[in-house]
Amino acid sequence: MRRRNFLTATTGTAIAVVARVQDSRPTSVGTSDVIRLRSGLDALMALDASRGGHEGLERAALAGADEALDKVKLAASQRIRQRLFSVAANYTATAAWAAIDGRGLDRAQARLDRALYLAGMAKDPVVEMRVWNSYAMLARQRDQYTEAVDAGYAAQATTIARRDRFYGSLAHARTALAHANVGDRQAAIRSLGYAQEAMEKAPQDEPRPSWVSFYGVAELTAITAIVRDRIGDAPESEAASHQALAAIPKHFRRNRALATTQLALAQVHQREVEQACATAASVFELMSGNPIPGRLRSLLGDFYRDLITLAPDAAVAQEWGDRYRSEWSRA
Repeated sequence: MRRRNFLTATTGTAIAVVARVQDSRPTSVGTSDVIRLRSGLDALMALDASRGGHEGLERAALAGADEALDKVKLAASQRIRQRLFSVAANYTATAAWAAIDGRGLDRAQARLDRALYLAGMAKDPVVEMRVWNSYAMLARQRDQYTEAVDAGYAAQATTIARRDRFYGSLAHARTALAHANVGDRQAAIRSLGYAQEAMEKAPQDEPRPSWVSFYGVAELTAITAIVRDRIGDAPESEAASHQALAAIPKHFRRNRALATTQLALAQVHQREVEQACATAASVFELMSGNPIPGRLRSLLGDFYRDLITLAPDAAVAQEWGDRYRSEWSRA
């Protein structure tokens, strides 16, 4: 049974993300229990930042949600009940995110549906915004571009996005990506402008949950690079990718790998084939020691497809293809 104690494994070592609950269960659950459960979320997000989403992380997050829900009936007050629902919603959203990053898209859909329900029970607009942000990403992975736009607008409409410019910036950035995928250049640029304006006005020192620690000026610049490339502005995309990589913290290895792959895409779209192959090859070194998450594999696949389309006879492209197939087999 997943409740009461759950583990996630990385590089052969089991890391406990929530301490074991004593066999003699308390007669009521209070603030200290909520704090303990939330600390497990922080541990999982630190693992995600380094390694990326994977099934071990997904299972651990679901076990955390089970434990939080198991305690709801023992809550000392209605306020504690809502906080436990919020914790459960966050764990479930974390499981959904792990599935998205690992390309388990059907599982991700079910997790997000459940997380949105729990966020409603918690009356927690931050989790609600988190879920809509992930819905937009899932729709993009499924090539459901108009649904991604709708999810971006839903994220913008949440209370927290309207009240806190930081979350508003993320919602507009996600919508910009969706517009770019639809092919609406003007809407994409307009949404990027809103995201940048909101970021400039957002307070930077307010405490926020660990799941959103990835977002900031560096990540917005990385998103700008993606948007610019998808609307045909490869030189601007390359410049933004360099700026993002100069600013994304080193411990966000998966995010740095994604930004590096985007840089390689911008370079190959400018016919800088040798440089693009060298840039893309560096992704494998960045993720050395860990399996490559499904979302990153998919982006590398996009790079390889464009590489052989634009330079099918280049020797460096053939060499990179051999390396790509070898790395693809990493467990």
